[in-house]
Amino acid sequence: MSGEAFNWLEFLGRWQEEWVPGDDLNEDDGQTPGLGRPGADEAVIVAAEERLGRRLPASYREFLAVSDGWHVDQTAGVYQLGGAADIDWFRDPYDMTPLYEENLGDNPREEDVLLAGMWQRALRLETDSDMSHALLDPGDTDQDGEWALYLYKGWGGELPDRYPSFRAYMEAMYRGFHADRAHRSDFVNATTRVQDTHVKDAVLLALQGRYEVALSLLEEARSFGRPGSVVLLNQLRHLLAPRSPRDYGNLVDDPRYLAEILPVEAMTPARGEWRLGGDDHWLGMMAARGAARRTAQAVLGALRDGTHHYAPPGPWGRAVAEAREAARWGATDAAWRLLRDALPRWKTPGPALLAPIGLLADPVLGPLVTPERGREILATPRAGQTGPVPEPVPDLDPPGLAWLAETAANRQPVDGYRCVWVEGIDPAGLPALIGEEGAELSGPTHPRRASWQAPKPHEREGVELWEDRAVVAVGRTAEGWAFAFDGHSHRHLHKLFLSPVQRASSAGRAVVVWRDPRSSSPGERSAAFHLSVAEQGEELYAFTVRGTEIERSGAIPEALDPARLFRPDDTEPDCELRALEALHTELGLSLPRFALTQGSLHTFTTRSWTRAPRTGEGFSYVTIGRLGH
Repeated sequence: MSGEAFNWLEFLGRWQEEWVPGDDLNEDDGQTPGLGRPGADEAVIVAAEERLGRRLPASYREFLAVSDGWHVDQTAGVYQLGGAADIDWFRDPYDMTPLYEENLGDNPREEDVLLAGMWQRALRLETDSDMSHALLDPGDTDQDGEWALYLYKGWGGELPDRYPSFRAYMEAMYRGFHADRAHRSDFVNATTRVQDTHVKDAVLLALQGRYEVALSLLEEARSFGRPGSVVLLNQLRHLLAPRSPRDYGNLVDDPRYLAEILPVEAMTPARGEWRLGGDDHWLGMMAARGAARRTAQAVLGALRDGTHHYAPPGPWGRAVAEAREAARWGATDAAWRLLRDALPRWKTPGPALLAPIGLLADPVLGPLVTPERGREILATPRAGQTGPVPEPVPDLDPPGLAWLAETAANRQPVDGYRCVWVEGIDPAGLPALIGEEGAELSGPTHPRRASWQAPKPHEREGVELWEDRAVVAVGRTAEGWAFAFDGHSHRHLHKLFLSPVQRASSAGRAVVVWRDPRSSSPGERSAAFHLSVAEQGEELYAFTVRGTEIERSGAIPEALDPARLFRPDDTEPDCELRALEALHTELGLSLPRFALTQGSLHTFTTRSWTRAPRTGEGFSYVTIGRLGH
């Protein structure tokens, strides 16, 4: 029902032929009522236009010529559209104009201005409704001269629904008529058969990687309420917008899909974003849909503590396990390449699953699925299907360390950070080198969340107030260094600083870098930058730069000479960037940006980076809280 030409006689005739009463209607006489009336003569339409003082838009004129009014079957609160002799100007009987005008503000959008003026100039079409109005607006027109139609539901308290033309409104009402009856076994006709065929075709197209065509077919089928269209459509939409939750209905009732779908359904309550009655309500809803309450509770708990693993069977499952092992140490680009190469070997457990949706719920692998990578999944032929392979999405991690000083889209640069690199060891060995007593790796979690949730010194028994124990994210660089990174500390690189580099180097070469940001208060502390390098427990060289003051020790390589890197006539950001680039070039240091800013990594708490105050040294500790009300 698209295109320039539109056959109203065929469209309305099909609607009449397919009409059956809705569940809320009772046709006692068993007769199919006439939804329309005989078309109006041209003279009748012209007379109406002369009475109104305006020529009616083309799609509405053509409708009147075929049917002079229409029974809309209570869809959206409007029951009956009048004929040419019934329509009249609305004239804002409820005084809506001032309500909408007062909310326009100083710089209103064009659509808001049009809506505010619509109430005074609109043409009212309905003659029977439930506090609802179908209003054609001659002030809101398109290039073809069509008037927008606003459907105002007075009982809803919401903004009117806008349709670009009368024809668009009638097509929407026809789709609504179908959707209201889609659950009925006796509602079968040519349109339902066509839409059900579209759903089947969309499944095959989606598996072939032709997701855009499948998306279009499923969106149309959903508008007609066809069974199965919503859960299929939501899978495509979920991968195109991986952070937007989707509803998978009763798909958890089928054991073939439970392992994929239930964890995805649990993602929202696991993040603490479920607002409808808490865990009990969600668990009850899953039980009502067919998932055992105990199973749902176990999945929710595993997602919360980071222990959930997406573990599909077969070659795809083996690739998933290998990718997780790479991603949990920060190699997210390598992990994605493993998944991308294995996608053609993914097999659907049944016709209702179009893609490996369960990947999104894995705490390590789920963050890797960006919208671009979601499109790559959908564009890749899978489940035994063939077709063109999409161009690979570029890697997301830049080389080196320069990204620490750069402003990425929609976020600030990492302002303060500190990191320990150790060469030639497994990252799992870092807690034994620099961790506090009894330190162990946590489950994979977002580094920022781990830092925020860690107790402060005054909240921990046996920890002195002067101590600065960092919560660090752990991983392995592309060059093979194990790293422990803290990018969320608000502590300062002061005179009590004690570098962990010697302890870290007991197994080989180690490097420590700490950047302390400039104080936000005028005239306060300048930014500081520290580097120390050690090997086999012996410090080789170190320097600390505070403003124009430089402290140094050992034989510092020329490429890392702080006097060369931190020039007084350059800005602090330029100096920082130069130092980070030199560290990458001279020592081969890097950090995985994606894993540290958007992914999940293991964490642990280090020993204090601050030594105890000596005799005569002062130390202050300030906490700021909010008074209760």
